[in-house]
Amino acid sequence: MFNNLSSLPAYLASRRSGKPRDMVAPGPDAAQLDAILHLAMRTPDHGKLFPWRFVKIEDRDAFAAMLEKAFIATNPDARAAQIEAAIAPSFMAPTLIVLLFAPQPSPKIPLWEQQMSVGAVGMNLLHAAHAHGYVASWITGWASYDPVVRNAICQSEEQIAGLFYIGTAGQPLEERPRPDPAYIVRSWP
Repeated sequence: MFNNLSSLPAYLASRRSGKPRDMVAPGPDAAQLDAILHLAMRTPDHGKLFPWRFVKIEDRDAFAAMLEKAFIATNPDARAAQIEAAIAPSFMAPTLIVLLFAPQPSPKIPLWEQQMSVGAVGMNLLHAAHAHGYVASWITGWASYDPVVRNAICQSEEQIAGLFYIGTAGQPLEERPRPDPAYIVRSWP
């Protein structure tokens, strides 16, 4: 059983993201989404800089139109099928949140620590969605790095850390390959 909520160790041992294209309604309602975002914010943040922001994508048609404009700007010769594939993520899952990295000026907190903090927020966002009984997924892809998309969503020095899809699993979750600890854990000295 994936995302087993019977205990924290059981959950962590069975945590699994869902595929956005397989997510169906229901997704979190407004109160649940606010609770999920509040839980995501409970993350390590040296200096209390809050170097992250959330953007709730509420108008999926407008988001798809913006993605289409961005994709065509970079790929002026794109075929209709390529454009359709590029904007398809706009309509996946009932809920879509964009997580932004919002670096903050600090003489004491290096940028690297702020980047780790936004990564921790992203993982907490997945955990919080799963804890509320939903599946979630963190995706980057072309749109996360596109300048037109960035200009449409970000302010100032913000960057897109990922798109977070939240919903109900429409298909059974499947395990994916996990690393062998023998290859990634070492002792020192």
